[in-house]
Amino acid sequence: MYYVLKRPIITEKNSMIAEQSNTYAFEVEKTATKPEIKDAIEKFFNVKVSSVNTQICRNRSTRTKMGMSKVKYWKKAMVKLADGEKISLFEGAN
Repeated sequence: MYYVLKRPIITEKNSMIAEQSNTYAFEVEKTATKPEIKDAIEKFFNVKVSSVNTQICRNRSTRTKMGMSKVKYWKKAMVKLADGEKISLFEGAN
């Protein structure tokens, strides 16, 4: 179950979204489904998830000595928690 979550995404923009709408961002496995992500968040952080939105992101290609590098795809999940719920991991990021 825990293999679904790779890492939290802590940026200035995501911190502002977390304060305003109680939504947190995570990098997840590309093959993970929304119910799997919801179950992993609820069990790992002991919170109630109200919705999960996902999107496939890609890194920008970079120029190297050998030419252009390949594009790497990854999946981001925006997890909205129920009212009154918080994830303490993100509290110190503000």
